[in-house]
Amino acid sequence: MKLERVICKLAPRLSALEPGHVWLAGAGPGDAGQITLDVASALAQADAIVYDALVDASILEAAESAELHFAGKRGGKASIQQDDITALIIRLAREGKRVLRLKGGDPFVFGRGGEEAFALVQNGIPFRILPGLTAGLAGLAGAHIPATMRGINKAIILATGHAAGTDDDLDWAALAATGQPLVVYMGLKNLEIIVAALAKGGLAFSTPAAIVTSAATDKERVVTGTLETISGLARTAGLEAPALIVVGGIVSMRAELTALHRMMRAG
Repeated sequence: MKLERVICKLAPRLSALEPGHVWLAGAGPGDAGQITLDVASALAQADAIVYDALVDASILEAAESAELHFAGKRGGKASIQQDDITALIIRLAREGKRVLRLKGGDPFVFGRGGEEAFALVQNGIPFRILPGLTAGLAGLAGAHIPATMRGINKAIILATGHAAGTDDDLDWAALAATGQPLVVYMGLKNLEIIVAALAKGGLAFSTPAAIVTSAATDKERVVTGTLETISGLARTAGLEAPALIVVGGIVSMRAELTALHRMMRAG
């Protein structure tokens, strides 16, 4: 097959995962087709894989011989603590195993990859970073929402919404004042708080908004509305995490791009 020939030509350029080493890798937003060749190579070489809840099962199936260690964390649910995850990674490396720490999206975008890399340095364990497609960009693309669009935005803001309404909250008014699209990770449970804060900061209720859940998987759902209506639409639809909240003019492109895409497929 042509694909196999291409991969074989690229394979000699891929690095070897050595015993006692850890690769911190991103598995992308969900679709197995969105992992990198480096991550595919790591799946083939790893003796042990420590993976998050957002890593799709189809990706793990490619690791035929590795032992699997689930280390998923979900807001509001019983989860393994970060210190325990880090300790597990270090223990496996010290046992001489080739360790793949696999995270959904990109390990350095709200993935605590930096914390884990720092811990590995402190413990003298060699590591490598394998970037992944973050859902805040790739998930939008799959939902026909361009992250940037000439004439609409000159920047895009990635933020986390898990601390909304607490003392550790973001300055949503300052973000609203930029006039640039906002992509919020881990904010679904605090959606109403975030919407209220953005409106209080001066963002118009007519601003287009969308929620993308389970991006790049067969469970993906997309709901669009405005800053004024998106909370009610989310409740009516019964949306559940993982979810991205998108607020800004780029959301307005989805309807047109989706319609054109359907026309092309039908024709």
